[in-house]
Amino acid sequence: MATLNSSSTLSSTFYLTGIPGYEEFHHWISIPFCVLYLVGITGNCTILHIVRTDPRLHEPMYYFLAMLSLSDMGMSMPTMISLFRVLWSISREIQFNTCVVQMFFIHTFSSTESTVLLAMAFDRYVAICHPLRYATILTPRLITKIGIAALLRSAFAMIPLLVRLAFFPFCHSHILSHSYCLHQDMIRLACADTMFNVIYGLVLITVLWGMDSLGIFVSYMYILHSILRIASREGRLKALNTCASHICAVLILYVPMIGLSIVHRFAKHSSPLIHVFMAHVYLLVPPVLNPIIYSVKTKQIRQGVLHLLFPTKISSAMM
Repeated sequence: MATLNSSSTLSSTFYLTGIPGYEEFHHWISIPFCVLYLVGITGNCTILHIVRTDPRLHEPMYYFLAMLSLSDMGMSMPTMISLFRVLWSISREIQFNTCVVQMFFIHTFSSTESTVLLAMAFDRYVAICHPLRYATILTPRLITKIGIAALLRSAFAMIPLLVRLAFFPFCHSHILSHSYCLHQDMIRLACADTMFNVIYGLVLITVLWGMDSLGIFVSYMYILHSILRIASREGRLKALNTCASHICAVLILYVPMIGLSIVHRFAKHSSPLIHVFMAHVYLLVPPVLNPIIYSVKTKQIRQGVLHLLFPTKISSAMM
């Protein structure tokens, strides 16, 4: 019993890792991370503010965009404090309970973002294939239900994995590979049978992300079929342009996620820098690039940003 208690005590503290081999440059490396977090938070908060305050944007497409911004921030912001504590040499320690909470937010909101992207694909499908029924299908009530369902589905799916972690002894190294906690990083430190977590995690990715990606693919098959039936070239290009931002958002989320999964599953003995780089790309690129892409490609959002920055000039131009 004394040994068990000692093991439990030891396993309550873990140690985060910054950029391996570049510890003396951590303070300088923190500068671009500060810029990226600042751009991501500012961009997503701007999108949320514009959608909330501009009555012209109270439409399904922009409500889903607001959900995407919330998911982006929910996925990236939990890592911010622990990352800068490591880079600024404040502390590398993180308690097990804090680690579990951080994992919950990262994995829940990344899965939620995937579901939101599926909802946005459905939105584009209805807008292009059934434009006359757009307002009657995508009602505010349905949009609210989709948002709640996306969050609850992702949250409940993560609970068995995290509850199971509480029963694992961590009697070997307590050094994590990243400056924040990921489930796939945590279970490799457990000195117990982790088969359930490994299989359940694979099933979770296959089912949740697989269903979302399949739904997005099918939606775009119907969209493409409908676009090809448009007679004019200008009409086809205009319809495709309304989907460009969403396609970019899908690629920005899925490509780093697939890359990170491949690195963790099949490149365990590769350079630690590759693991660190892929993890940061996965968590930071979507929140930074999504607001920029939608501000550039979506006229209404672009006008809202310009009106926020130059209210007098934009108001005069519109008059």
